[in-house]
Amino acid sequence: MAKVDINTKMITLLGDPLKQSFAAQMQNCGYEAAGLNMIYFYTEVNNEHLADVVNGIRYMNFAGFAVTKPNKVKVLEYLDELDPLCKKMGASNTVVKTPEGKLVGYNTDGIGFIRSMERDGNVKIDENTYFCIGSGGAGRAMCSALAYYGAKKIYITDVFEESSKALVEDINKNFAPVAEFCPAGDFSKVKEATVVLNASGIGMGSHIGENPLPKEFISKDQFYFDACYNPAKTQFLLDAEEAGATILNGLGMSLYQGAAQIEYWTGQEPPIEAMRQKLLDIISEK
Repeated sequence: MAKVDINTKMITLLGDPLKQSFAAQMQNCGYEAAGLNMIYFYTEVNNEHLADVVNGIRYMNFAGFAVTKPNKVKVLEYLDELDPLCKKMGASNTVVKTPEGKLVGYNTDGIGFIRSMERDGNVKIDENTYFCIGSGGAGRAMCSALAYYGAKKIYITDVFEESSKALVEDINKNFAPVAEFCPAGDFSKVKEATVVLNASGIGMGSHIGENPLPKEFISKDQFYFDACYNPAKTQFLLDAEEAGATILNGLGMSLYQGAAQIEYWTGQEPPIEAMRQKLLDIISEK
């Protein structure tokens, strides 16, 4: 890491808790590889004191800041401008401090997903129909981005039906009338999708070995994406691979969303491969 001096631009991640985050390691690796005099660090803060922290950043040597749970929605109240996608999504994970001192909100979660699907999965977003399992933070970002970039149809389901209903309503109102609610446990619409998404978190952590999609609904003719990347292949992906389908995990989504943040903060092309290798190294050490 470059030596910190008076010209070092700071970036901090605002959220709580943050002990599970890999962001600082990946970002600082990217800064070093790109020769940027920047440093990324963590600030654990929740909604209660978010306004104080954001206001302090305005008067310090920051290029901007990142945002995660539980602050992605609340932070909008303290920003001066919002990117169109960020405004439609109603959440921000990336804030740029302009030379004039304005704080501008963006959301790179969806961008990271779209770039991964296009670059790593060779998926043409506007030519496909999607079935998404999970409507929380990841599912909301993924489905909103799909609608923004022209998805034909998006079926959404969640064990928390109020969540999936709300996401469907928001997409149809703010993006395009392409989303349809599917009751929990109803996978009858999966056969109509060309791409099946797991944004539920089932398959990682305490749910390793579990698949939210019964095997009888899996088809070799579909593309399967899981937002998880640790493990590299969840049971969802293993079952799809066994059926002969094309699969992709969430490593690229995490990578490209972080790379997009660097683009916004610096205006420079991020060192994608150095950042990818850092993520792989981190995972292999776990």
